[in-house]
Amino acid sequence: MRIELRDVRKRFGRQEVLKGIDLEIPHGARVALVGPNGSGKSTLLRILMGMLRAEGTALVDGRSPFEHRDALASRLGYVPQVAPQLGARVREIIRAVSTLRSIDVERVGSGLERLELDLDAIQSKPFHTLSGGMKQKLLIALAFASDASLFILDEPTASLDAQTRERFIEMLDEAAAGATVLLCSHRVDEIRRLVGRQIQLGEGRVVRDLEVAGDGVERVEAATESSCGGWSA
Repeated sequence: MRIELRDVRKRFGRQEVLKGIDLEIPHGARVALVGPNGSGKSTLLRILMGMLRAEGTALVDGRSPFEHRDALASRLGYVPQVAPQLGARVREIIRAVSTLRSIDVERVGSGLERLELDLDAIQSKPFHTLSGGMKQKLLIALAFASDASLFILDEPTASLDAQTRERFIEMLDEAAAGATVLLCSHRVDEIRRLVGRQIQLGEGRVVRDLEVAGDGVERVEAATESSCGGWSA
């Protein structure tokens, strides 16, 4: 999916969180979105998923995500930074997600197996009773269980150990082949391995837009370190 943002602004009351974002992300690009707390990252992601209306022009695949959010949801793979506190059982969540997107339950199970989690062992449990790592694994497996055209991954490996992070990277490479990927991460190694471009936000504006390849590694590390004032904007 192609993403186009022209003079995108968002205000909550008197606070202007986004102050004129201009970006173009071509179909199939893999982009890291970084920045400290309050930089506008989460707000921008919510706009792109159709959860918020913004001033200016925001287009995903040529259409407003807010006005076409149901159609977008069917083509979106999303892993949130903070797992929602849901009382529903795991099997009910899988069933609900399948009504929005054409997910393959067998792919959910095989994805969890690769992440060393048994679907049969958790499907009758309320989601909120799972550990943080289990929740994260389930959300990843759900995101990768359909042929999505856009993946939005907000700190997707925050609750995973090093070995499981490696499996996540392998699964992303397989599931997102040809898809557009937006990744929020503070892990330099993930950014370096997974994306070809890094966009840094600061106080609601784009402050850096870097290509990530070859000799760009040092620039990525410098940009990431300079923006580490907290990572859940």
